[in-house]
Amino acid sequence: MPIPMAATEVLDREFLDMRKRLIDLAATLDRIDRAEGSVADDPRLEDIRQSLKILAGDTPDRAEQVQSLFSLPYREGWRKEYGV
Repeated sequence: MPIPMAATEVLDREFLDMRKRLIDLAATLDRIDRAEGSVADDPRLEDIRQSLKILAGDTPDRAEQVQSLFSLPYREGWRKEYGV
């Protein structure tokens, strides 16, 4: 059974990729701000803001919370709709 990595090892391995993704996100938000028109009322932008609040938190289930935020609610009977 593999030995789990130490937190410092995970951070060392992932830091540059995490940094790149955060910079990409910041750049995209800047482009939205500079673009013509407004998306202030767009619920997708609110979901992004909410996900950033989740990421800034200290809970151990941030990935699950963000995934749930962007997921559609479960619909009973969906299998029948798709012939499954």
